[in-house]
Amino acid sequence: MATITAFESVTLDGVMQAPGRPDEDTRGGFRHGGWAAPYRDDVAGRFAAEEMSRGGALLFGRRTYDDLLGFWTTTPEPNPFTEVLVNTPKHVASRDHDLRLAYPNSTLLAGEASRTVAELRRTFDGAITVLGSGELVRALLGAKLVDELVLLRHPLVLGTGTRLFGSTRVEFGLQRTVPTTTGVIIAKYAVG
Repeated sequence: MATITAFESVTLDGVMQAPGRPDEDTRGGFRHGGWAAPYRDDVAGRFAAEEMSRGGALLFGRRTYDDLLGFWTTTPEPNPFTEVLVNTPKHVASRDHDLRLAYPNSTLLAGEASRTVAELRRTFDGAITVLGSGELVRALLGAKLVDELVLLRHPLVLGTGTRLFGSTRVEFGLQRTVPTTTGVIIAKYAVG
């Protein structure tokens, strides 16, 4: 059986929308895209590399899959992400049964995520990491399918934007914290 870890960048007020760049996700008129960029440092980079070195598979919602792979596969080499994103097995949760996946090593999980990801979790042997994909993570937390949550808590409040957590109560057990040189606190939690 697989273990599922959600890896998320959030602000102190829980916003997770568009951390990477200004045009990443402007839904709802969101104008603060790229808010995480000034906080990148080697500490966070090493932590992310350590987490990704566990191997396994990646899990995305459709929007994050299209955006993340679309960006990193068109970014000039060398960068630390393209090879991992292209070569790692990827699972994409979507309600669209006819969705065509544009990148290699990608498998569609068509239907309701709570059902399709539960089946993946039962049949996959190894680690599965969810990157971003807030709507998917909220659904998986509600269905009790997330084993670990890694939060990169950025020291700013945006006051607007899509938040990671919904109305479902979830309890977490702190496993590890790592402070970065830019004030980001990386916290790894066991879920449940």
